[in-house]
Amino acid sequence: MPLLAFGQTHSTLDPKGESAARIADMAYLLFIGGGAVFAVVLALAGLALFGPQPVRAALRGTRLILAGGIAFPVLVLSALLVHASLAAPAVLRRGETPALRIEVAGEMWWWRVRYLDESGRTIAEGANEIHIPAQRPVEFVLVSSNVIHSFWIPSLAGKVDMIPGAVNRLRLSAAAPGVFRGQCAEYCGVQHANMALMVVARPQAEFDAWLAAQARPAAAPAGPLQQQGMALFLANGCARCHAVRGTSAAGTLGPDLTHVGARLTLGAGVLPANAGTFAGWVADIQHIKPGSQMPAFHQFSGEQLRALGAYLEGLR
Repeated sequence: MPLLAFGQTHSTLDPKGESAARIADMAYLLFIGGGAVFAVVLALAGLALFGPQPVRAALRGTRLILAGGIAFPVLVLSALLVHASLAAPAVLRRGETPALRIEVAGEMWWWRVRYLDESGRTIAEGANEIHIPAQRPVEFVLVSSNVIHSFWIPSLAGKVDMIPGAVNRLRLSAAAPGVFRGQCAEYCGVQHANMALMVVARPQAEFDAWLAAQARPAAAPAGPLQQQGMALFLANGCARCHAVRGTSAAGTLGPDLTHVGARLTLGAGVLPANAGTFAGWVADIQHIKPGSQMPAFHQFSGEQLRALGAYLEGLR
């Protein structure tokens, strides 16, 4: 299945899941209803100003004020409240048993993703990219240990805040395989705008194979260039912040890089993931994403950066 990271639809009005479709229906109802009310108000205003004298006289009475200013808003708002209340359970999908549980932690400014088994233990860990089985309900466990973030995948569901000290949950499903762009929807600092994520919905069998591969440790470097990159990675402090399962790198401050080469993007949607962008990220991350907690490594030569880029791209 070809997976494109950039140019993906990012719109509530382009629903690709049941929850998002119901939200879009409510939005269209509000748009159409609001437009109709606005048209009626404009028509009455026009008649009151320029209509025949009998019509203008009728519009001066208190009946219109009572009907249009009290009775009509009460009826319309009550109807909307009943409609939203009836639609909410389907949007939240609270009664449905999830096929998969994923914990997503809002970091500054990226997403830590953990795939959990039935007992809550981590099966695999990633960052800035979430894979789910298509047409199956998935529960997201949403947390934050720093500031308030907001988890939002417009084409699949509504937004849910990630609040320090609290655990919020969201259930959704994708109607078909595809790639859907998400975004932090709550201002969380200087790089808030560069805190995107990709949700990849796969057929169940393909997802099962992908998750099994993600649970395995990193493969050994394939050649001399990647071996040089691995040695540089382990010798220059990268392992203090990042984990690469199958090596001595076991850091937890930054993203788990065990299979980083297979991801669509780098830096939470800032760049496409490839050897060149990995090298540029290591060399001068503060130029690419200012304010990130990772320092720039200006000490590496061009050859060393190529080796690091090759090693990181090879982590699949």
